[in-house]
Amino acid sequence: MEGRDDEPTVSKEIIVLEAIRNGITKFGRIQKTTRLPPEELNAILERLERQGDITVREKKGWLGTKIELNVTKSGEDKVDEGIREMQAKWGQMQAIYKSGDKEKMRSFMDSNRSILPMMLFFGVIDMMMFSMMFSMIGMPMASYVPPESVPEGMDDGGGAGMDDGGFDFDIGF
Repeated sequence: MEGRDDEPTVSKEIIVLEAIRNGITKFGRIQKTTRLPPEELNAILERLERQGDITVREKKGWLGTKIELNVTKSGEDKVDEGIREMQAKWGQMQAIYKSGDKEKMRSFMDSNRSILPMMLFFGVIDMMMFSMMFSMIGMPMASYVPPESVPEGMDDGGGAGMDDGGFDFDIGF
């Protein structure tokens, strides 16, 4: 189900905008970074162009035509608003965690399930506290954040996934 064009909620569009804003401008790299299927990514890019959030320019070179994507001011504003929204949600999660209310924490996470992978993508969360939140409610992170939604570079078992709830320290012995 598509949201309204002016709806200020964090979405896959925000993730795509952030990837472009960070210099990832080739379709294949955007797809790899965002882990979106090609058809969905293409639809998002078309929608972002229609909304005026990105500009698409073809440049001809001696190796052929190159597509250049750039985020516009309105696209930048959407990303910034999405980040503020995620930071507010993270603040709410931290407050609930500190209160020790397991049911309220589980309920909040259930109702905000779709935003959790985006919080990971944007680095809004503190991974140690995030892991402790899952321990508090007795659920594995994979119950809320599917492995395929974890951004590239955070899924290598180096701590972000923490499926087994443990850590691997190499102390040199």
